[in-house]
Amino acid sequence: MMTPLAARRLRNFRQNRRAFWSLILFSVLFVLSLFAELIANDRPIVVSYRGELYFPVYKFYPETTFGGDFRTEALYKDPALQCLIKTGGREECWDDPEAVEAEGATTEKAGWLLWPPIPYSYRTINNVGSAPSAPDANHWLGTDDTARDVLARVIYGFRISVLFALVVTVIGSAIGIAAGAVQGYFGGRTDLIVQRLMEIWSSTPSLYVIIILFAILGRSFWLLVFIVILFGWPALTGVVRAEFLRARNFEYVRAARALGVSDRVIMFRHILPNAMVATLTMLPFVITGAISTLASLDYLGYGLPSSAPSLGELALQGKQNLQAPWLAFTAFFTFSIMLSLLVFIFEGVRDAFDPRKTFR
Repeated sequence: MMTPLAARRLRNFRQNRRAFWSLILFSVLFVLSLFAELIANDRPIVVSYRGELYFPVYKFYPETTFGGDFRTEALYKDPALQCLIKTGGREECWDDPEAVEAEGATTEKAGWLLWPPIPYSYRTINNVGSAPSAPDANHWLGTDDTARDVLARVIYGFRISVLFALVVTVIGSAIGIAAGAVQGYFGGRTDLIVQRLMEIWSSTPSLYVIIILFAILGRSFWLLVFIVILFGWPALTGVVRAEFLRARNFEYVRAARALGVSDRVIMFRHILPNAMVATLTMLPFVITGAISTLASLDYLGYGLPSSAPSLGELALQGKQNLQAPWLAFTAFFTFSIMLSLLVFIFEGVRDAFDPRKTFR
């Protein structure tokens, strides 16, 4: 059962049309990116061979499964292998697959392949023509300087950027809010000690730490998440600390103390909801900052592994290949749309929590 306060906040958010439609558009894009393997992949979604169904997107199948000779992963774009699947494993496919396919196959043995709308993955290298190549019917946004499809890399890069930002924002904000609440509520020596420790920690050069750790442990997604959280959690601490310092002497807080309510309940059930407006004001900067941090590190070469899809790496390619403007334009519009939608959404959330704002 929704409380009247939550209903009012939800109503205010829905009446903010810019935030509401931004949430819908961003949710559609994000959900589609979660199923990127079904949208852009160099392996078929479903293969029918001799009456049985196979799902190469999710499972490894050797070439011998479809009548080949090798136990390595099947190359589904190989005309000979496609001929074997469609004709039920005729040996003549190795000699002249086009002629065998034109001849046809019996109904009970005929197979088929269901390909994604974009038959390229983010790592697929297309050794056709020069690279980077301009957009065409096969590559809607062209290819990069290693002949990989740009649209496929944008889809996968969008997903990994958003997931990175969400994980960093949720965990880092939880730590920062808890630290700020403790500082502001207790004050005194606790506030002084934690504040001095934060000043020392904030002055640590994070880029040098990233370079050292990556040189020792190697680049990985979760290591990068850990490092960014390690240095990014103080972003909300100052705002929450100020709100708790202001609210800890309010009448309702004194009354709760007098009634014997525990400090934890007072902090997180009574004071924190009143401090959420100021906290949510900063949240758009935190989540867009996380995306920008990932892109900047990838641009400098200290981000995700080189094989991973990266929007920052795409921006770097746009800088290095000025003769291919589609790379720079794609990176620019991708970042612009993604960051603008996120800012509009969190502005709507902030206004929905603000009791002074009412939409008609």
